[in-house]
Amino acid sequence: MRRFTFAGRTCVITGAAGGIGAALALDLAKRRAVLVLVDRDAEGLARVAAMARELGGADVSTYVIDLADGEDRGDLAAEVASRLGGADLLINNAGVTLSGTFEQNALADVEWLLEINLHAVIRMTKAFLPQLLARPGSHLVNVSSLFGLIAPPGQVAYATSKYAVRGFTEALRHEVEPRGVGVTVVHPGGVRTNIALNARLSGSDPAGVQAAENRRFHETALTLPPEEAARQIVAAIQSRRPRLVITKAARAADLLARVLPAHYWTISEAVARRRKLT
Repeated sequence: MRRFTFAGRTCVITGAAGGIGAALALDLAKRRAVLVLVDRDAEGLARVAAMARELGGADVSTYVIDLADGEDRGDLAAEVASRLGGADLLINNAGVTLSGTFEQNALADVEWLLEINLHAVIRMTKAFLPQLLARPGSHLVNVSSLFGLIAPPGQVAYATSKYAVRGFTEALRHEVEPRGVGVTVVHPGGVRTNIALNARLSGSDPAGVQAAENRRFHETALTLPPEEAARQIVAAIQSRRPRLVITKAARAADLLARVLPAHYWTISEAVARRRKLT
């Protein structure tokens, strides 16, 4: 399959108002892509769209959509087909997380997370797949996570969604790559986004324990600039890489989980304790 080129190609990005999604939008704008940006944050989306236009985006349109609403996205796909002729690249990037253990998580909150992190990925892909299949050399990107490779405590709902995105993407790749559609699953490690700060809390958290832990995780674990993550994703799309793991720590964790699938977390905790003592 030939390298993907962005100029004049229609690129749909979810979660485009901030983080990796915004960085991708701005990177692709410089490459003169036609951008379709989706997010529930109207103000952030407008800000990113304005910056993309300044950077040379060939055409930038925005759609304020809450991906938790359960809609099938057929109307969005029809709008893109009617106005732009169809999508050449779909990047399912939007994601959310929860605080607390599975015992603490309300079932409604788990379902909310799954709706955005998993079901919206499936629905967007289903809605746009006919367009991708009809346009030779198109590409699909689904953003999973480091927690789609390893499953730490306190991330049961999130890891469930991201492991599912990984399996969905890999199986779909085996169906559509022979038909000319490239597929990449992305597993970012600690990228500096606001996902932890915006995590939905379990219960009222009156002592602020969960909120404090979210801030600590944001400050200590999420350090890679989203622009660097976007650069790596764009390079993976260009070269049609089927799988991208971002950050050295994430690649090390992936290797450990594959070598010692039943014991990797015990080893990870032991290494972390040793580092704290040195």
